[in-house]
Amino acid sequence: MQDPVHSPRIARGGKSIYGAPLGILMLEARFPRIPGDMGNGTTWPFPVLFRVVRGASPEKVVLQGARGLLPDFIAAAQDLVDLGAEAITTNCGFLSLFQAELAAAVKVPVATSSLMQVPWVQAMLPPGKRVGVITVSRNSLTPAHLQAAGVPLDVPVEGTEGGREFFRVLIKAEKADLDVALAEQDILDAGRALLARHPEVGAIVLECTNMPPYAAALQAALGLPVYDIYTLVTWLHGGLRPARFG
Repeated sequence: MQDPVHSPRIARGGKSIYGAPLGILMLEARFPRIPGDMGNGTTWPFPVLFRVVRGASPEKVVLQGARGLLPDFIAAAQDLVDLGAEAITTNCGFLSLFQAELAAAVKVPVATSSLMQVPWVQAMLPPGKRVGVITVSRNSLTPAHLQAAGVPLDVPVEGTEGGREFFRVLIKAEKADLDVALAEQDILDAGRALLARHPEVGAIVLECTNMPPYAAALQAALGLPVYDIYTLVTWLHGGLRPARFG
C-alpha cells in the first residue's frame, strides 16, 4: 500500500478558469454600476465570471421583450460554461422568458430572474399575507414573464416608470450619470405605492438586478423583508460551494 504521506498530489483539469463557479450574463449598457449592482464585481463576496451579450440593451430586453436575442444568450451562456461556470444567472429579471431554453441548452443550474423567489417567499408568509413585486417597468412585465418564473399572475406589482431617475437612466439611457439619491427615492416611492394599493403585502421581491443597492433603505422604510437578485445569487452560489465546518 502506498504511503499516503508521500502520495502525489493530483490537480484536476478540464476548465479554462478556476475558482469562479458562477457565470453572469450581462446586458450591454453604460450607466454606472454602483456597489450592490449585479454588474459591479465588488458586490459579490465570491469571484464571478461576467459575459456581456452584445446588442442586448436594457431597452430591447425590457421594453421589446428580448425579441430575437435568445440565440445570443444561449451562445454567451455556453461560453461561460466552457470557461468554467457551474451555474448561470442573468443581469435582468425580464430574462425569465429564457429560463427553460437556457437551462436546456447549457445543462447546468440556471436562475434567470429574482422573480423565481416569489413562490419561496410566499410559502414563508403567514395566512392573509402576499408577496409584492417592484419592477423597473410594470407595463412591460407580462404574464409570460411571470409564468416562466413560477409567479402567480395576480401578484401585486409596482413599477418605477413614473420616477425621476431610475427608469430613465437604466432603461431609456437618457444620460450616463446616475443620481443615486433620486434613484433610491424612486424605489421607496414604488414600495409605498405598492403597500398603499395592497396593504396585504408582507414581503417584497425586487425584479430589477440594479435595485439591490436600495434594498436596505426599502426594508427600513416599509418594515418588510426584501429579496432581490443578491439574495438569489448568494443562495445559488451556496449550493455550488457549501460551507465547510470542522
